[in-house]
Amino acid sequence: MDTNPLALLKLSVLWILVDASVMNSLSANESFSLEPTAPWRPCNESRLQWEVEVCGEDFKKEMDHIKLQYWCNLTHFISEYYRFTQCTEVKSKMVHCYWPNPLVESYIIRIHKHFFSNCTNRQVVYVDPPDKTLTVLILVPVFLTLAMIALVVWCSKRSDILA
Repeated sequence: MDTNPLALLKLSVLWILVDASVMNSLSANESFSLEPTAPWRPCNESRLQWEVEVCGEDFKKEMDHIKLQYWCNLTHFISEYYRFTQCTEVKSKMVHCYWPNPLVESYIIRIHKHFFSNCTNRQVVYVDPPDKTLTVLILVPVFLTLAMIALVVWCSKRSDILA
């Protein structure tokens, strides 16, 4: 038997199998459910405000155990901060609100202002190098460029003589 018809037969069978599996995965009967779903509830923002305050108070108590000088070093309070963010996320979902939302974000910003307002990085001031260093850094590429141009001109004149 010739190999081309055999390859064509194998390719056809493979195409049919792939097509069947794709059509099976795209069918609506598996993904569509007629089961009743829980009714949608609106976000209870007043309760969320109270719940987030509870998370914040717990975070404040935990931060009281950390010395003030370590408040800007994330390695000293990362676990407390993680628990705080997890608490706000759980409480948001508990009162049927998405997370993060503007109310939670504004509270987290207040926490940041309270604890981490003095943790800004000092601005690095860049200065020019000394004049001698700057002169060398400028003149070296200029002289290398001139030397390369002179070398190209010299080689092109020599090739005219040799030709």
